[in-house]
Amino acid sequence: MSLPNAPQAPSDSRSDAAPEFTPRTLAAQAMGRIEPGTRAVVMPLHVSTTFIRDPDNGYSSGYSYARPDNATVREAESILAMLEGAEAGALLFGSGMAAATAVFGALEPGDHVVAGTVMYWALKRWLREEAPRRGLTLTFVDTADLDALRAAVAPGRTRLVWIETPGNPLWTVTDIAAAAEIAHAAGARLAVDSTAASPVHTRPLERGADIVMHSATKILNGHSDVVAGVLAGARADAFWDRIRGIRAGSGGILGPFEAYLLMRSLRTLHLRAAAQSAGALRLAERLSGNPLVTHVLYPGLPDDPGHAIARRQMRDGFGFMLSIRVAGGEAGAIATAARVQLWKRATSLGGVESLIEHRASVEGPGSPCPPDLLRLSTGIEDTEELYGDLDQALRSAHGG
Repeated sequence: MSLPNAPQAPSDSRSDAAPEFTPRTLAAQAMGRIEPGTRAVVMPLHVSTTFIRDPDNGYSSGYSYARPDNATVREAESILAMLEGAEAGALLFGSGMAAATAVFGALEPGDHVVAGTVMYWALKRWLREEAPRRGLTLTFVDTADLDALRAAVAPGRTRLVWIETPGNPLWTVTDIAAAAEIAHAAGARLAVDSTAASPVHTRPLERGADIVMHSATKILNGHSDVVAGVLAGARADAFWDRIRGIRAGSGGILGPFEAYLLMRSLRTLHLRAAAQSAGALRLAERLSGNPLVTHVLYPGLPDDPGHAIARRQMRDGFGFMLSIRVAGGEAGAIATAARVQLWKRATSLGGVESLIEHRASVEGPGSPCPPDLLRLSTGIEDTEELYGDLDQALRSAHGG
């Protein structure tokens, strides 16, 4: 399999892995590369910031300075590009926000952007505050409502449609293929934040998206010890080149040590994603029958509004994230979160440890998040123990 971000260093063992191997196998072996000098099965960490010029003043190694490029970063990017089926390759950034904002930074003043009302709150806040200063105009819409999305897109003026599916923290599902058709008919690109799905469950580029973004801090890394972001592109074009230039010029590239840790994590991504998705579904089913839970938001449940679309565009599970609405309103939700013992009260998601958060407190005024909602990130612990801990916290919060 020829990969656009394959590192320059030579390798004698599957540097171009055979196409019959599955993404799971390729990720587990980090593309199967063997370090040629020592025969190590784990590629070395490259930390040098500068590189020797050739006598003719060129750089035959392909590397000149570490701000725009790094060999360890390229290794990790090649795995991510393979996982997403990205013809243009993948670009790693120092955070998910750095990756996302690079996409908007590649637009021109006067361009119109359509984005979802349900999306990662920090990015939505950045768009409201910073995008107008850059000359961009914004329309927020429920992207799960295709008629509303179609009405919001202005042919010839809209240049980017940004969707997040499932959408944090309500886990609404947007039809990627339909959104791509709407965007492309208007002359716009479609970018998909697929953080909550991961390439294990959804590959947006296969469904017509132009760019897919992940906060790699989350399940791609999965161990709560790396902050990173990634973009994967359907094709190399002028827009993709502008994004690459923004990363190089701003110094937004991920550090080599973080890229090294991310590669370690990608080897187990399929195992973790399967376990966490199965655990989330089981928790959603159990919590649906709990009398102290008024509503469970999870696209894997048959009665979820996005279930039919999720079944069509997600595979091998419905992701690791769910939310519950708790009896007793905001006070009941906060009291429940305060009484858990196994779940960890912390921001972020996708790690091997399960996290719980009263999201409305974090997002503040203007959030679409109901005050009685608790966001749950399912880890790899025993599912019955996770449920038991939530159940005792709910009962304790309500005087049981």
